[in-house]
Amino acid sequence: MSNEKRLAVALSYDGNGAPTVTAKGEDWLAEDIIALAEQAGIVIHRDPALAQYLSTLDLNETIPRELYLLIAELLSFVYMLDGRYPEEWAQLHHKISTSA
Repeated sequence: MSNEKRLAVALSYDGNGAPTVTAKGEDWLAEDIIALAEQAGIVIHRDPALAQYLSTLDLNETIPRELYLLIAELLSFVYMLDGRYPEEWAQLHHKISTSA
């Protein structure tokens, strides 16, 4: 069994500003955060280095600028998994299908 601490950090994003830390914990609390997220159907990204970094932030603190691109890519991937795409993509698809 590993002696490594298990960390979990939950982020929230409302579409404005930057994502914020809404929950964080280690060991049993991390397990509870993960279990609640799974029950709610929330996508979980497992990255120990990112979790370690995010765990240094305070609750309700926004992520630092250095993480904007990484978190934006993760959010984009989650949105695509959920079938949500930017309006411009639908218009682009329409332009391609009508010009062929």
